[in-house]
Amino acid sequence: MSTPQKNAPLSAFARALWRAAYGVYAWVLFALLALTAVCTALLPGVERRRAAARATSRALLKLAGLQLTVKSADRIPAGQCVIVANHASYLDGVVFTAVLPPRFGFVIKREMARVPFAGLLLRRLGSLFVERANRQRGANDARRVLRTAINGNSLVFFPEGTFSPEPGLLKFHAGAFTTAARAGCPVVPAVVRGTREVLPLRAFLPRRSRIEVEFLAPLVATAASADGAAVELRDRARSAILARLQEPDLAAA
Repeated sequence: MSTPQKNAPLSAFARALWRAAYGVYAWVLFALLALTAVCTALLPGVERRRAAARATSRALLKLAGLQLTVKSADRIPAGQCVIVANHASYLDGVVFTAVLPPRFGFVIKREMARVPFAGLLLRRLGSLFVERANRQRGANDARRVLRTAINGNSLVFFPEGTFSPEPGLLKFHAGAFTTAARAGCPVVPAVVRGTREVLPLRAFLPRRSRIEVEFLAPLVATAASADGAAVELRDRARSAILARLQEPDLAAA
């Protein structure tokens, strides 16, 4: 009986040491990704840059030992669509870059444009930034996003706009759904699981966990007006994601 008691503290220490070592290793990989991103930004053509970012993101996840499973990718239409997903971690963008074909561009909060290296790369990848604090600038950004969609581009939104340290789904902003309704394209809800466990909001070191992305059935609005279609798409997409995510409804709290 005494041997397990003596080994238990050592085992806990060994686990803590392993988690710390993995976290440092993961940050080294992220740093290498940042350096690779500089080279990616220099490539000609947004499609080529996106393809390079996709390959780099896949390599990062594989080298970090993060098992990525994708479910029902065949639900993504061959033509134009808007993908909306729950937001759980800063890692979500890397995961969806690894999963989606290069024809997709991301719509991101404007604060990211001011992050060194990341802002430059996101611009070069054709990402669209949306202001949340200034109403006038936000309206201008929304019109630019809409023009991009009307021109036939497929986009990815995280309609919560941010994420919380605790599990759960926040309320959805309307931008993604207004864009889809006015562009006349379907909305594809998606659920990402595991990224909060890998890189929680208030944790310094990443952790190892499985990651899963599941695409749900595309949604087409039935409402006659664009405004009504946007509300319908928002409510249906959020309900579908909440049902599959199986986390608390933080908007109802």
